[in-house]
Amino acid sequence: MNRRGFLANAAALVGGLTFSSPRTVLRSFGAQAQYVEGVVFHDRSGSGKRQPGDPGVSGVSVSNGREVVKTDKNGRYKLPIEDGMVVFVVKPSGWSVPVNSEGLPQFHYVHRPNGSPKLRYAGIAATGNLPSSVDFAMTPAKESDRFKMVLFGDPQPRNQTEIDYIAHDVVEQVAREAREQGCVFGLSLGDEMFDNLSLYDSLNRTVGTIGLPWYNTVGNHDLNYDSTDNEGATETFKRVFGPTYYAFDYGKVHFVVLNDVVWHGSGQGGYHGELTKRQLEWLKNDLVHVPKDRLLFIAMHIPIGGVQNREELFRLIEDRPHTFSVSAHTHVQANIFYGKEEGWNGKAEHHHLNHVTVCGSWWEGAPDERGIPHATMSDGGPNGYSIIEFKGNEYVVHYRPASRPAWEQMGIFLPEEILAGDARNTEVIVNVFAGSERSTVEMKVDTGEWVKMENYRGQDPFFLKLKELEASPKPPLGLKLPNPSETAHLWKAKLGAMSKGTHVVEIRTRDMYGQVFYDRRIVRIV
Repeated sequence: MNRRGFLANAAALVGGLTFSSPRTVLRSFGAQAQYVEGVVFHDRSGSGKRQPGDPGVSGVSVSNGREVVKTDKNGRYKLPIEDGMVVFVVKPSGWSVPVNSEGLPQFHYVHRPNGSPKLRYAGIAATGNLPSSVDFAMTPAKESDRFKMVLFGDPQPRNQTEIDYIAHDVVEQVAREAREQGCVFGLSLGDEMFDNLSLYDSLNRTVGTIGLPWYNTVGNHDLNYDSTDNEGATETFKRVFGPTYYAFDYGKVHFVVLNDVVWHGSGQGGYHGELTKRQLEWLKNDLVHVPKDRLLFIAMHIPIGGVQNREELFRLIEDRPHTFSVSAHTHVQANIFYGKEEGWNGKAEHHHLNHVTVCGSWWEGAPDERGIPHATMSDGGPNGYSIIEFKGNEYVVHYRPASRPAWEQMGIFLPEEILAGDARNTEVIVNVFAGSERSTVEMKVDTGEWVKMENYRGQDPFFLKLKELEASPKPPLGLKLPNPSETAHLWKAKLGAMSKGTHVVEIRTRDMYGQVFYDRRIVRIV
Protein backbone atom coordinates (compact mmCIF):
# COMPACT_ATOMS: atom_id res chain seq x y z
CA MET A 1 0.00 0.00 0.00
CA ASN A 2 1.33 3.45 -0.84
CA ARG A 3 1.79 6.17 1.77
CA ARG A 4 -1.52 7.88 0.93
CA GLY A 5 -3.33 4.56 1.46
CA PHE A 6 -1.49 4.00 4.72
CA LEU A 7 -2.44 7.43 6.02
CA ALA A 8 -6.07 6.93 5.04
CA ASN A 9 -6.08 3.63 6.89
CA ALA A 10 -4.59 5.30 9.99
CA ALA A 11 -7.30 7.95 9.86
CA ALA A 12 -10.00 5.28 9.74
CA LEU A 13 -8.63 3.83 12.97
CA VAL A 14 -9.19 6.22 14.89
CA GLY A 15 -8.19 33.00 12.60
CA GLY A 16 -8.03 34.84 15.92
CA LEU A 17 -6.69 37.98 17.56
CA THR A 18 -3.55 38.17 19.66
CA PHE A 19 -3.58 40.34 22.76
CA SER A 20 -0.34 41.72 24.10
CA SER A 21 -1.74 43.80 26.95
CA PRO A 22 -4.86 44.15 29.15
CA ARG A 23 -5.54 47.52 27.50
CA THR A 24 -5.90 45.82 24.09
CA VAL A 25 -8.42 43.39 25.55
CA LEU A 26 -10.54 46.22 26.97
CA ARG A 27 -10.67 48.03 23.65
CA SER A 28 -11.65 44.87 21.80
CA PHE A 29 -14.45 43.62 24.04
CA GLY A 30 -16.06 46.74 25.45
CA ALA A 31 -17.29 47.66 28.92
CA GLN A 32 -20.06 45.04 29.17
CA ALA A 33 -17.71 42.05 29.28
CA GLN A 34 -16.64 40.44 32.56
CA TYR A 35 -12.90 40.20 33.22
CA VAL A 36 -10.59 38.11 35.33
CA GLU A 37 -7.37 39.68 36.55
CA GLY A 38 -4.54 38.78 38.83
CA VAL A 39 -0.80 38.34 39.23
CA VAL A 40 1.69 35.70 38.22
CA PHE A 41 4.16 35.83 41.11
CA HIS A 42 7.43 34.42 42.38
CA ASP A 43 6.32 32.17 45.25
CA ARG A 44 9.23 32.74 47.61
CA SER A 45 7.53 31.00 50.54
CA GLY A 46 6.46 27.94 48.54
CA SER A 47 2.97 28.21 50.00
CA GLY A 48 1.21 28.60 46.66
CA LYS A 49 -0.39 31.84 47.89
CA ARG A 50 1.01 35.29 47.36
CA GLN A 51 2.65 36.76 50.45
CA PRO A 52 3.80 40.34 51.05
CA GLY A 53 7.06 40.80 49.19
CA ASP A 54 6.39 38.14 46.55
CA PRO A 55 7.21 39.97 43.29
CA GLY A 56 5.24 39.60 40.08
CA VAL A 57 6.82 37.86 37.10
CA SER A 58 6.69 39.80 33.84
CA GLY A 59 6.32 38.47 30.31
CA VAL A 60 4.41 35.30 31.21
CA SER A 61 1.59 34.17 28.88
CA VAL A 62 -1.82 33.77 30.52
CA SER A 63 -4.90 32.54 28.64
CA ASN A 64 -8.63 32.00 29.02
CA GLY A 65 -8.60 29.30 26.36
CA ARG A 66 -9.08 31.84 23.58
CA GLU A 67 -7.14 35.06 24.17
CA VAL A 68 -3.52 35.08 25.28
CA VAL A 69 -1.91 38.03 27.09
CA LYS A 70 1.50 38.66 28.57
CA THR A 71 1.90 39.81 32.15
CA ASP A 72 3.12 43.39 32.57
CA LYS A 73 6.21 44.51 34.48
CA ASN A 74 4.40 43.86 37.77
CA GLY A 75 3.23 40.39 36.76
CA ARG A 76 -0.38 41.52 36.22
CA TYR A 77 -2.78 40.27 33.55
CA LYS A 78 -6.41 40.88 32.59
CA LEU A 79 -8.64 38.74 30.38
CA PRO A 80 -12.31 38.41 29.36
CA ILE A 81 -14.02 35.58 31.26
CA GLU A 82 -17.15 33.52 30.64
CA ASP A 83 -18.82 30.69 32.53
CA GLY A 84 -16.93 27.45 31.88
CA MET A 85 -13.65 29.06 30.86
CA VAL A 86 -10.40 27.83 32.37
CA VAL A 87 -7.77 30.50 32.98
CA PHE A 88 -4.23 29.13 32.89
CA VAL A 89 -0.57 30.10 32.84
CA VAL A 90 1.77 28.99 30.08
CA LYS A 91 4.74 27.92 32.21
CA PRO A 92 7.87 29.60 30.82
CA SER A 93 11.29 27.98 30.63
CA GLY A 94 13.26 28.44 33.83
CA TRP A 95 10.17 28.35 36.08
CA SER A 96 8.06 25.63 37.69
CA VAL A 97 4.44 25.59 38.81
CA PRO A 98 3.16 23.89 41.99
CA VAL A 99 2.04 20.26 41.88
CA ASN A 100 -0.47 18.55 44.14
CA SER A 101 0.14 15.38 46.16
CA GLU A 102 -0.37 13.26 43.02
CA GLY A 103 2.10 15.27 40.93
CA LEU A 104 -0.56 17.07 38.88
CA PRO A 105 0.56 20.61 37.91
CA GLN A 106 -1.55 23.39 39.39
CA PHE A 107 -1.49 26.18 36.83
CA HIS A 108 -5.15 26.97 36.25
CA TYR A 109 -8.43 28.35 37.61
CA VAL A 110 -11.79 26.95 36.45
CA HIS A 111 -14.59 29.53 36.34
CA ARG A 112 -17.86 27.72 37.07
CA PRO A 113 -19.96 30.13 39.20
CA ASN A 114 -22.89 27.71 39.53
CA GLY A 115 -20.96 24.50 39.16
CA SER A 116 -21.26 21.77 36.52
CA PRO A 117 -24.59 20.31 35.44
CA LYS A 118 -25.54 17.17 37.33
CA LEU A 119 -23.63 14.27 35.84
CA ARG A 120 -22.99 10.64 36.78
CA TYR A 121 -19.38 11.48 37.61
CA ALA A 122 -18.84 14.64 39.61
CA GLY A 123 -17.88 17.75 37.72
CA ILE A 124 -16.83 21.10 39.15
CA ALA A 125 -18.32 22.43 42.36
CA ALA A 126 -19.75 25.95 42.23
CA THR A 127 -16.86 28.43 42.24
CA GLY A 128 -19.15 31.37 43.14
CA ASN A 129 -18.32 34.96 42.39
CA LEU A 130 -15.12 35.66 40.53
CA PRO A 131 -12.31 36.44 43.00
CA SER A 132 -10.96 39.98 42.91
CA SER A 133 -7.57 38.54 41.97
CA VAL A 134 -6.80 35.11 40.49
CA ASP A 135 -3.10 34.68 41.13
CA PHE A 136 -0.70 32.00 39.88
CA ALA A 137 2.39 30.87 41.77
CA MET A 138 5.71 29.98 40.14
CA THR A 139 9.21 29.33 41.44
CA PRO A 140 12.53 29.61 39.59
CA ALA A 141 13.85 26.27 38.28
CA LYS A 142 17.12 25.21 36.71
CA GLU A 143 16.22 23.93 33.25
CA SER A 144 18.75 22.62 30.77
CA ASP A 145 18.20 22.68 27.00
CA ARG A 146 19.02 18.97 27.23
CA PHE A 147 16.41 16.98 29.13
CA LYS A 148 14.22 13.86 29.08
CA MET A 149 10.54 13.19 29.68
CA VAL A 150 8.31 10.11 29.98
CA LEU A 151 5.48 9.58 27.47
CA PHE A 152 2.45 7.32 28.05
CA GLY A 153 -0.32 6.37 25.65
CA ASP A 154 -3.72 5.18 26.92
CA PRO A 155 -3.31 3.78 30.45
CA GLN A 156 -7.06 3.08 30.13
CA PRO A 157 -7.87 0.91 33.17
CA ARG A 158 -11.51 -0.17 33.49
CA ASN A 159 -11.20 -1.22 37.16
CA GLN A 160 -8.85 -1.28 40.14
CA THR A 161 -7.36 -4.60 39.04
CA GLU A 162 -6.10 -2.97 35.85
CA ILE A 163 -4.71 0.00 37.79
CA ASP A 164 -2.70 -2.61 39.69
CA TYR A 165 -1.50 -4.04 36.35
CA ILE A 166 -0.30 -0.54 35.43
CA ALA A 167 1.48 -0.25 38.78
CA HIS A 168 3.45 -3.47 38.44
CA ASP A 169 3.89 -3.77 34.67
CA VAL A 170 4.79 -0.16 33.88
CA VAL A 171 4.95 2.33 36.75
CA GLU A 172 7.49 0.47 38.87
CA GLN A 173 9.77 0.15 35.84
CA VAL A 174 9.27 3.79 34.83
CA ALA A 175 10.05 5.04 38.33
CA ARG A 176 13.44 3.29 38.25
CA GLU A 177 14.30 4.42 34.75
CA ALA A 178 13.07 7.98 35.23
CA ARG A 179 15.38 8.34 38.21
CA GLU A 180 18.33 6.77 36.38
CA GLN A 181 17.74 8.82 33.21
CA GLY A 182 17.00 12.10 35.02
CA CYS A 183 13.54 12.59 33.47
CA VAL A 184 11.93 15.89 34.46
CA PHE A 185 8.20 15.32 33.84
CA GLY A 186 5.69 12.93 32.29
CA LEU A 187 2.76 13.23 29.90
CA SER A 188 -0.13 10.88 29.12
CA LEU A 189 -1.86 11.00 25.73
CA GLY A 190 -5.48 10.51 26.75
CA ASP A 191 -7.82 7.69 27.68
CA GLU A 192 -6.41 8.04 31.14
CA MET A 193 -9.46 6.03 32.14
CA PHE A 194 -11.74 3.47 30.48
CA ASP A 195 -15.12 5.21 31.05
CA ASN A 196 -15.19 4.75 34.85
CA LEU A 197 -14.13 8.27 35.83
CA SER A 198 -14.49 7.54 39.55
CA LEU A 199 -11.09 5.81 39.33
CA TYR A 200 -9.08 8.92 38.39
CA ASP A 201 -7.83 9.45 41.93
CA SER A 202 -6.58 5.88 42.27
CA LEU A 203 -4.77 6.00 38.93
CA ASN A 204 -3.26 9.39 39.71
CA ARG A 205 -1.98 8.17 43.06
CA THR A 206 -0.31 5.24 41.28
CA VAL A 207 1.30 7.34 38.55
CA GLY A 208 2.20 9.91 41.20
CA THR A 209 4.58 7.41 42.82
CA ILE A 210 6.94 7.99 39.88
CA GLY A 211 7.68 11.32 41.52
CA LEU A 212 7.47 13.57 38.45
CA PRO A 213 5.11 16.41 37.51
CA TRP A 214 2.58 14.68 35.26
CA TYR A 215 0.53 16.32 32.50
CA ASN A 216 -2.56 14.75 30.95
CA THR A 217 -4.57 14.76 27.71
CA VAL A 218 -8.29 14.17 27.34
CA GLY A 219 -9.36 11.08 25.36
CA ASN A 220 -12.69 9.71 24.19
CA HIS A 221 -12.88 7.38 27.22
CA ASP A 222 -12.39 10.36 29.57
CA LEU A 223 -15.75 11.91 28.65
CA ASN A 224 -18.96 12.35 30.60
CA TYR A 225 -21.14 10.26 28.33
CA ASP A 226 -24.33 11.61 29.92
CA SER A 227 -23.48 15.15 28.81
CA THR A 228 -25.91 16.46 26.20
CA ASP A 229 -23.19 18.45 24.44
CA ASN A 230 -19.48 18.58 23.78
CA GLU A 231 -18.85 21.47 26.19
CA GLY A 232 -20.12 19.48 29.18
CA ALA A 233 -18.38 16.24 28.24
CA THR A 234 -15.12 17.12 29.97
CA GLU A 235 -16.42 18.48 33.29
CA THR A 236 -14.91 15.63 35.33
CA PHE A 237 -11.62 15.83 33.45
CA LYS A 238 -11.42 19.57 34.13
CA ARG A 239 -12.19 19.04 37.82
CA VAL A 240 -9.32 16.57 38.15
CA PHE A 241 -6.73 17.83 35.65
CA GLY A 242 -7.67 21.38 34.59
CA PRO A 243 -7.86 22.70 31.02
CA THR A 244 -8.41 20.23 28.17
CA TYR A 245 -5.93 22.15 26.01
CA TYR A 246 -2.96 24.18 27.19
CA ALA A 247 0.75 24.81 26.70
CA PHE A 248 3.99 25.03 28.66
CA ASP A 249 7.69 25.54 27.94
CA TYR A 250 10.69 23.53 29.01
CA GLY A 251 14.17 24.30 27.68
CA LYS A 252 13.84 25.13 23.97
CA VAL A 253 10.63 23.13 23.53
CA HIS A 254 7.09 24.53 23.46
CA PHE A 255 4.68 21.79 24.49
CA VAL A 256 1.07 22.09 23.28
CA VAL A 257 -1.58 19.66 24.53
CA LEU A 258 -4.73 19.61 22.39
CA ASN A 259 -8.24 18.20 22.81
CA ASP A 260 -9.19 16.67 19.46
CA VAL A 261 -12.21 14.66 20.67
CA VAL A 262 -15.67 16.08 19.88
CA TRP A 263 -18.58 14.42 21.70
CA HIS A 264 -21.89 14.23 19.79
CA GLY A 265 -24.07 14.37 22.92
CA SER A 266 -25.84 11.76 25.02
CA GLY A 267 -28.85 11.75 22.69
CA GLN A 268 -26.71 10.76 19.71
CA GLY A 269 -23.68 9.06 21.23
CA GLY A 270 -20.32 8.75 19.57
CA TYR A 271 -17.52 11.20 18.85
CA HIS A 272 -15.17 12.26 16.08
CA GLY A 273 -11.75 13.83 15.75
CA GLU A 274 -11.80 17.61 15.35
CA LEU A 275 -10.27 20.77 16.82
CA THR A 276 -12.85 23.35 17.86
CA LYS A 277 -12.77 26.85 16.41
CA ARG A 278 -12.04 28.36 19.84
CA GLN A 279 -9.13 25.99 20.37
CA LEU A 280 -7.58 26.86 17.02
CA GLU A 281 -8.01 30.55 17.81
CA TRP A 282 -6.22 30.01 21.11
CA LEU A 283 -3.37 28.14 19.42
CA LYS A 284 -2.90 30.90 16.87
CA ASN A 285 -2.73 33.46 19.69
CA ASP A 286 -0.38 31.28 21.74
CA LEU A 287 2.10 30.73 18.90
CA VAL A 288 2.55 34.47 18.35
CA HIS A 289 4.65 34.42 21.53
CA VAL A 290 6.73 31.34 20.61
CA PRO A 291 10.06 31.92 18.79
CA LYS A 292 10.47 30.02 15.53
CA ASP A 293 13.69 28.37 16.71
CA ARG A 294 11.79 26.39 19.37
CA LEU A 295 10.69 22.81 18.81
CA LEU A 296 6.88 22.71 18.71
CA PHE A 297 5.80 19.46 20.40
CA ILE A 298 2.07 18.79 19.94
CA ALA A 299 0.27 16.11 21.98
CA MET A 300 -3.23 14.87 21.19
CA HIS A 301 -5.29 11.73 21.64
CA ILE A 302 -6.73 10.94 18.20
CA PRO A 303 -3.99 10.78 15.52
CA ILE A 304 -3.80 13.74 13.13
CA GLY A 305 -4.95 11.46 10.32
CA GLY A 306 -8.29 11.08 12.13
CA VAL A 307 -8.82 14.82 12.75
CA GLN A 308 -11.35 16.23 10.29
CA ASN A 309 -9.91 19.75 10.14
CA ARG A 310 -6.23 18.82 10.47
CA GLU A 311 -5.26 21.13 7.61
CA GLU A 312 -6.39 24.10 9.73
CA LEU A 313 -3.85 22.94 12.29
CA PHE A 314 -1.25 22.48 9.57
CA ARG A 315 -1.72 26.08 8.40
CA LEU A 316 -0.87 27.32 11.91
CA ILE A 317 2.34 25.32 12.35
CA GLU A 318 3.80 24.44 8.94
CA ASP A 319 5.88 27.63 8.72
CA ARG A 320 7.92 26.41 11.70
CA PRO A 321 11.09 24.46 10.94
CA HIS A 322 10.88 22.26 14.05
CA THR A 323 7.62 20.38 14.68
CA PHE A 324 6.74 16.97 16.11
CA SER A 325 3.34 15.59 17.10
CA VAL A 326 2.25 12.53 19.08
CA SER A 327 -1.02 10.69 19.66
CA ALA A 328 -2.29 7.32 20.91
CA HIS A 329 -5.91 6.01 20.65
CA THR A 330 -5.46 3.24 18.05
CA HIS A 331 -3.39 0.88 20.27
CA VAL A 332 -0.73 0.39 17.60
CA GLN A 333 2.58 2.15 17.09
CA ALA A 334 3.30 3.97 13.84
CA ASN A 335 5.64 6.69 12.57
CA ILE A 336 3.89 8.76 9.91
CA PHE A 337 5.48 11.48 7.78
CA TYR A 338 3.17 14.13 6.33
CA GLY A 339 4.05 15.92 3.10
CA LYS A 340 2.31 17.83 0.34
CA GLU A 341 0.24 14.81 -0.73
CA GLU A 342 -1.37 14.85 2.72
CA GLY A 343 -1.95 18.62 2.84
CA TRP A 344 1.22 19.62 4.71
CA ASN A 345 3.04 22.54 3.07
CA GLY A 346 6.10 22.81 5.28
CA LYS A 347 9.60 22.68 3.82
CA ALA A 348 10.28 19.36 5.51
CA GLU A 349 7.84 16.53 6.23
CA HIS A 350 5.98 16.62 9.54
CA HIS A 351 6.70 13.65 11.81
CA HIS A 352 3.70 12.25 13.68
CA LEU A 353 4.16 9.38 16.13
CA ASN A 354 1.11 7.28 16.95
CA HIS A 355 2.46 6.09 20.27
CA VAL A 356 2.50 2.72 22.03
CA THR A 357 -0.10 2.32 24.79
CA VAL A 358 0.46 1.48 28.44
CA CYS A 359 -2.49 -0.94 28.42
CA GLY A 360 -1.45 -2.47 25.09
CA SER A 361 -4.50 -4.28 23.78
CA TRP A 362 -6.67 -3.22 26.75
CA TRP A 363 -5.01 -5.78 29.07
CA GLU A 364 -6.11 -8.65 26.87
CA GLY A 365 -4.27 -11.92 26.33
CA ALA A 366 -3.01 -14.70 28.58
CA PRO A 367 -1.68 -13.72 32.03
CA ASP A 368 1.97 -14.17 32.95
CA GLU A 369 3.34 -15.57 36.21
CA ARG A 370 2.29 -12.33 37.95
CA GLY A 371 -1.26 -12.63 36.67
CA ILE A 372 -0.77 -9.66 34.30
CA PRO A 373 -1.98 -10.18 30.69
CA HIS A 374 0.72 -9.86 28.04
CA ALA A 375 -1.52 -7.28 26.27
CA THR A 376 0.32 -7.55 22.93
CA MET A 377 -1.01 -4.89 20.57
CA SER A 378 -2.66 -5.85 17.28
CA ASP A 379 0.47 -4.78 15.35
CA GLY A 380 2.50 -7.36 17.28
CA GLY A 381 4.23 -4.81 19.53
CA PRO A 382 4.42 -5.12 23.33
CA ASN A 383 2.68 -2.56 25.52
CA GLY A 384 5.02 0.05 26.98
CA TYR A 385 6.06 3.70 27.05
CA SER A 386 8.78 6.01 25.73
CA ILE A 387 11.54 8.21 27.05
CA ILE A 388 11.80 11.32 24.86
CA GLU A 389 15.21 12.99 24.86
CA PHE A 390 15.58 16.64 23.83
CA LYS A 391 18.73 18.44 22.75
CA GLY A 392 17.77 22.03 22.07
CA ASN A 393 15.11 21.82 19.38
CA GLU A 394 15.99 18.23 18.40
CA TYR A 395 14.42 15.07 19.82
CA VAL A 396 15.03 11.34 20.04
CA VAL A 397 12.36 8.76 20.96
CA HIS A 398 13.50 5.80 23.08
CA TYR A 399 10.76 3.14 23.05
CA ARG A 400 10.55 0.90 26.09
CA PRO A 401 8.60 -2.38 26.20
CA ALA A 402 6.86 -3.01 29.53
CA SER A 403 8.56 -5.47 31.92
CA ARG A 404 11.23 -6.24 29.33
CA PRO A 405 14.82 -5.11 28.84
CA ALA A 406 15.39 -1.89 26.91
CA TRP A 407 17.26 -3.73 24.16
CA GLU A 408 14.18 -5.80 23.24
CA GLN A 409 13.12 -3.70 20.27
CA MET A 410 12.04 -6.35 17.77
CA GLY A 411 10.48 -9.74 17.24
CA ILE A 412 12.07 -12.28 14.88
CA PHE A 413 9.75 -14.88 13.42
CA LEU A 414 11.12 -18.21 12.20
CA PRO A 415 9.97 -21.81 12.66
CA GLU A 416 11.81 -23.77 15.37
CA GLU A 417 13.12 -26.22 12.78
CA ILE A 418 13.32 -26.10 9.00
CA LEU A 419 13.95 -28.83 6.48
CA ALA A 420 17.26 -28.25 4.72
CA GLY A 421 15.51 -28.33 1.36
CA ASP A 422 13.10 -25.59 2.45
CA ALA A 423 15.61 -23.15 3.95
CA ARG A 424 16.34 -21.35 0.68
CA ASN A 425 12.75 -20.12 0.38
CA THR A 426 11.93 -19.66 4.08
CA GLU A 427 11.23 -16.05 4.99
CA VAL A 428 12.70 -14.40 8.04
CA ILE A 429 10.18 -11.82 9.28
CA VAL A 430 11.19 -9.05 11.68
CA ASN A 431 8.84 -6.70 13.51
CA VAL A 432 10.78 -3.62 14.65
CA PHE A 433 8.27 -2.34 17.19
CA ALA A 434 9.17 1.37 16.88
CA GLY A 435 10.50 1.19 13.34
CA SER A 436 9.58 3.47 10.46
CA GLU A 437 10.08 3.90 6.73
CA ARG A 438 13.32 5.68 7.68
CA SER A 439 14.68 2.60 9.47
CA THR A 440 17.17 0.21 7.90
CA VAL A 441 17.04 -3.48 8.84
CA GLU A 442 19.70 -6.04 7.96
CA MET A 443 20.12 -9.77 8.50
CA LYS A 444 23.20 -11.94 8.92
CA VAL A 445 23.29 -15.75 9.15
CA ASP A 446 26.15 -17.13 11.25
CA THR A 447 29.35 -15.40 10.06
CA GLY A 448 27.97 -14.36 6.68
CA GLU A 449 27.52 -10.88 5.23
CA TRP A 450 24.83 -8.41 6.29
CA VAL A 451 21.88 -8.47 3.88
CA LYS A 452 19.36 -5.65 3.63
CA MET A 453 15.79 -6.69 4.45
CA GLU A 454 12.68 -5.48 2.60
CA ASN A 455 10.16 -3.27 4.38
CA TYR A 456 6.54 -4.28 3.79
CA ARG A 457 3.06 -3.79 5.17
CA GLY A 458 1.28 -6.77 6.67
CA GLN A 459 0.19 -8.58 9.82
CA ASP A 460 2.56 -9.74 12.53
CA PRO A 461 2.96 -13.54 12.29
CA PHE A 462 3.46 -13.98 16.03
CA PHE A 463 0.19 -12.15 16.73
CA LEU A 464 -1.55 -14.38 14.16
CA LYS A 465 -0.29 -17.43 16.08
CA LEU A 466 -1.75 -15.99 19.28
CA LYS A 467 -5.12 -15.63 17.55
CA GLU A 468 -4.89 -19.24 16.35
CA LEU A 469 -4.38 -20.37 19.94
CA GLU A 470 -7.49 -18.45 21.01
CA ALA A 471 -9.49 -20.36 18.38
CA SER A 472 -8.17 -23.76 19.51
CA PRO A 473 -10.27 -26.25 21.54
CA LYS A 474 -8.34 -25.27 24.70
CA PRO A 475 -7.75 -21.50 24.41
CA PRO A 476 -5.44 -19.78 26.92
CA LEU A 477 -6.82 -17.86 29.89
CA GLY A 478 -7.47 -14.15 29.62
CA LEU A 479 -9.59 -11.77 27.57
CA LYS A 480 -9.50 -12.38 23.83
CA LEU A 481 -7.09 -10.23 21.86
CA PRO A 482 -8.33 -7.81 19.19
CA ASN A 483 -8.23 -8.75 15.53
CA PRO A 484 -4.79 -8.33 13.93
CA SER A 485 -4.08 -5.03 12.22
CA GLU A 486 -1.75 -4.23 9.37
CA THR A 487 1.47 -2.49 10.25
CA ALA A 488 4.28 -0.89 8.27
CA HIS A 489 7.07 -1.82 10.71
CA LEU A 490 7.70 -5.30 9.25
CA TRP A 491 10.74 -6.45 7.26
CA LYS A 492 11.45 -9.73 5.43
CA ALA A 493 14.25 -11.60 3.65
CA LYS A 494 14.82 -15.17 2.45
CA LEU A 495 16.88 -17.32 4.80
CA GLY A 496 18.87 -18.88 1.94
CA ALA A 497 20.50 -22.28 1.49
CA MET A 498 21.77 -23.75 4.76
CA SER A 499 23.41 -26.95 5.94
CA LYS A 500 21.91 -29.16 8.61
CA GLY A 501 22.67 -28.09 12.15
CA THR A 502 22.07 -25.21 14.55
CA HIS A 503 22.48 -21.71 13.18
CA VAL A 504 22.18 -18.11 14.39
CA VAL A 505 20.16 -15.47 12.55
CA GLU A 506 21.24 -12.00 13.67
CA ILE A 507 19.29 -8.79 12.97
CA ARG A 508 20.64 -5.23 13.02
CA THR A 509 18.42 -2.17 12.73
CA ARG A 510 19.22 1.54 12.66
CA ASP A 511 16.32 3.94 13.29
CA MET A 512 15.66 7.51 12.11
CA TYR A 513 17.60 8.89 15.09
CA GLY A 514 20.71 6.79 14.45
CA GLN A 515 20.04 4.33 17.29
CA VAL A 516 21.26 0.81 16.49
CA PHE A 517 19.71 -2.33 17.96
CA TYR A 518 20.65 -5.99 17.61
CA ASP A 519 18.79 -9.22 18.27
CA ARG A 520 19.19 -12.84 17.25
CA ARG A 521 17.27 -16.08 16.88
CA ILE A 522 18.60 -19.65 16.88
CA VAL A 523 17.20 -21.96 14.21
CA ARG A 524 17.66 -25.71 13.60
CA ILE A 525 18.03 -27.04 10.07
CA VAL A 526 17.12 -30.74 9.84
